[in-house]
Amino acid sequence: VCCVVARYHSAGTLKSYLEKHRRKKLRLRKVVKLSLQLGRGLAYLHSRKLIHRDIKPENVVLDADNKELKIIDFGVARAEPKNTGEMGGQIGTIGYMAPEVFASKPYDSKCDVYSFGICLWEIYCCEAPFAHLGFSHQTSPVVYKSVRPEIPGNCPEALAAIMKQCWEEEPAKRPAMEDVVSMLEAIVDLLNLAKTENSPLSFLPARCSCLRSHFNCNNT
Repeated sequence: VCCVVARYHSAGTLKSYLEKHRRKKLRLRKVVKLSLQLGRGLAYLHSRKLIHRDIKPENVVLDADNKELKIIDFGVARAEPKNTGEMGGQIGTIGYMAPEVFASKPYDSKCDVYSFGICLWEIYCCEAPFAHLGFSHQTSPVVYKSVRPEIPGNCPEALAAIMKQCWEEEPAKRPAMEDVVSMLEAIVDLLNLAKTENSPLSFLPARCSCLRSHFNCNNT
């Protein structure tokens, strides 16, 4: 019998944490911090050639202070094969499962990137994705291929851009997790700079213009 011994996290899952904030949403800094931790965890797994295959808030836990995030449940995780065609079939959770996995097509680590994009949306919105769709619609091949969660109008464009890139239908168009981490780190740097200079994002130095242009300045 094989078992994994892990540290106990008393705060429960990320899912339960987000449900508590359904009415009062998380501050942008908290959204980015949690997303960055999840992204770094996934990037590490991928650097070790490991694909989780079931990334969702239920499979992420928080410590007592809600500051440290850990990925759990590696029951369906698999080492990434050299030949992408070796891995196929449906596995994971509807709603977070990448389209190619849903369609039982060959897939690679980019399936985790798709799942991360859905999780990023959920962390920002504190709502379950596709809650407005019945199960029959969620499992419709046509719907699953094309429908994505609706991004709120007040979501910073830089964050929305990461979501959209991660949940691209074509895996090749999705960024690697290490690139997603870099994008989130850039957002953290921008937010820290805004705090240090006590200025709204619109007044930050020109060196930040490439990222600042993607932001809705009302979300700081």
